[in-house]
Amino acid sequence: MPDSPLIGQCDCGATAGPLGVCADYYHAILAEEQADPEMYRWHAPVVCAYLLQHPSRGHEKYLDSQFRYLQFYVDKGLDALLRVAAHQVARNNHRARSGYDMTPVATYAPLPLGRTPRYFRATFCELPCSDGSFVSDGHLAYGRRIETIAEATLEAWRSLQA
Repeated sequence: MPDSPLIGQCDCGATAGPLGVCADYYHAILAEEQADPEMYRWHAPVVCAYLLQHPSRGHEKYLDSQFRYLQFYVDKGLDALLRVAAHQVARNNHRARSGYDMTPVATYAPLPLGRTPRYFRATFCELPCSDGSFVSDGHLAYGRRIETIAEATLEAWRSLQA
């Protein structure tokens, strides 16, 4: 917990869970995803939500697109996001050299500038991890929890606009 201003508290404001702060959960999720292709389907929302809840861990250059992709995910669902991701991978092919196509997310609100949220109603520290797994109660239950974190992330950022 070296990035935590208070012992037992994450830099996003969440209280540390049994595995530690959100970074500990995030790294455990990334490790588990490598052995579980079904769990890996939620990789993009996990990364976007984590970096938007912990912007100091990400790169400022990408936060706006991560905010837009998270909105797209909550609005259109996981399958639509996976289709866009596959399209991006194809465009980023070394032979195509087309770069990223931001058209699918261009209509979504940009990231609010200036401040960052200090509270999220759902965080990674709250994810249950049973028997060393985040999907012990099934992939759909895990997916619903990731969607809840994504929604909470968007709500917190949007509250800055009010």
